[in-house]
Amino acid sequence: MSQYTKDTHNQPEPEAARPPIGESAGPSKPVLFGLLLGLMLGLLDGTIVGTVLPTIVGDLGGLDHLSWVVTAYLLTASLSTPIWGKLGDLYGRKGSFVWSITVFLTGSVLSGLAQDMGQLIAFRALQGLGAGGLMVGAISIIGVMLPPSQAGRSQAMIGAMMPVALVGGPLLGGSLTDQLNWRWVFYVNIPIGALALIVVGLRLHLRTERVKARIDYAGAGLLCAAILSLTLVGSWGGTRYAWSSPQIIGLGATGALALAWFARVERRAAEPIIPPRLFADRNFTVAQVLTFLVGAAMLGASAYLPLYMQFVRGASSTASGMLLLPLMAGMFGAQLLVGKLLAAGGRYRPYPIIGGALTALGALVLLTVDTNTPTAVTSALTLVPGVGMGLLMQSTLLVTINSATPRDMGAATGTATLVRTIGSSLGIAVLGAVYTSRLHASGMPDGGTAWTPEAVRGMPEWVREAVRTAVTEGLHGVLAGAALLGAVIFLAAWLMREVPLREK
Repeated sequence: MSQYTKDTHNQPEPEAARPPIGESAGPSKPVLFGLLLGLMLGLLDGTIVGTVLPTIVGDLGGLDHLSWVVTAYLLTASLSTPIWGKLGDLYGRKGSFVWSITVFLTGSVLSGLAQDMGQLIAFRALQGLGAGGLMVGAISIIGVMLPPSQAGRSQAMIGAMMPVALVGGPLLGGSLTDQLNWRWVFYVNIPIGALALIVVGLRLHLRTERVKARIDYAGAGLLCAAILSLTLVGSWGGTRYAWSSPQIIGLGATGALALAWFARVERRAAEPIIPPRLFADRNFTVAQVLTFLVGAAMLGASAYLPLYMQFVRGASSTASGMLLLPLMAGMFGAQLLVGKLLAAGGRYRPYPIIGGALTALGALVLLTVDTNTPTAVTSALTLVPGVGMGLLMQSTLLVTINSATPRDMGAATGTATLVRTIGSSLGIAVLGAVYTSRLHASGMPDGGTAWTPEAVRGMPEWVREAVRTAVTEGLHGVLAGAALLGAVIFLAAWLMREVPLREK
């Protein structure tokens, strides 16, 4: 069954005068499956490499550049996300999505063939360039094929991919490396991506009215400069350079200046990368603030809880990922529930408010965890913040779509994805600095920050106890930060208004 939807690009008309957009009931199951496959590719590759980095270094060398295998991917994915979204708005969302998969698969093949660390970093950057269009492409295509009032369940399935990738990526990476070798972490993308290309290419049909307009090159360049500067601040601050060093201060100032200049350029551009008119809608602005904050809280919790599981409770790397399944289940279940309730005509304003409260409450509950807390109890407690973050992710995504006209759907979803990525990067950097400072303040032995869980298990009992105490205190610092973020989310969510979801 083919899908025919008019992908309109005319100037926005008043809502009452705008003609219906969709000519069908939305994407068929094969088309939705293809969109989800493409989306999952990008999300998984942001996390799948983490567990195999030691193996890669053992094969290719280049320990000093290890972090850039991940950073290069995330950086180019962040930089390209709003640009892919705008290209889809101007020249067609199907073509933009197909090209992004093609670029991603090219980067995957080359990454698997890399012969040294420099090549791998460069090819991972190319892979990330394609990944930037995968999420924004899937969301914006569904956004123009279904009105927000009917898109709840489809968007819930898309949102549920995030927690699956956070937990499933490291598990899949470790399994492929153990059973085959680390290069299959990249080669596994080829059959999945090829299937997505075939399904989307053959079954998805969008009628597109192309717009003759110049690409906002100045805005794109300034946005890239701002994101690059902020990403380097998050990657280098407190590790390679002190937070008060001239390098970090200079990068921060460069990022702030580029953002200010970017905002000025966007107000004058004919086709801005991120249209300022989007932020004239109060709900859109509030949704982006909440998206930024929940991105910071989510990645902070998922990054440091496994360290507690490994150092304090003695879990393996694979088991520590499995122990976050309640967190993932909470996110997944909350998003599906919200999608179902909204599809039945429910109100959405309560969900971000409840989500903020549960995120803060969940972090506070986890603060009760100490060195003797049973592993099963700690794992179960992650369900509470998981439900809170799931409510937030689903409701803010639907508000973002509801606040944008079809003409700006790609730009709107690209902005939301970009904001969440920046929030995640800065959140893990700031919470990481808190974690490290609490480690040292709690009596971590000299050189302890470089020890692996396996090394600690072979040390004297007093050393193991000191490490367990320090890691627990470090986690408490991260959770206190997450609780504060949840409280800010709760307060900001009250600013959202209940605007009926569009029926067309």
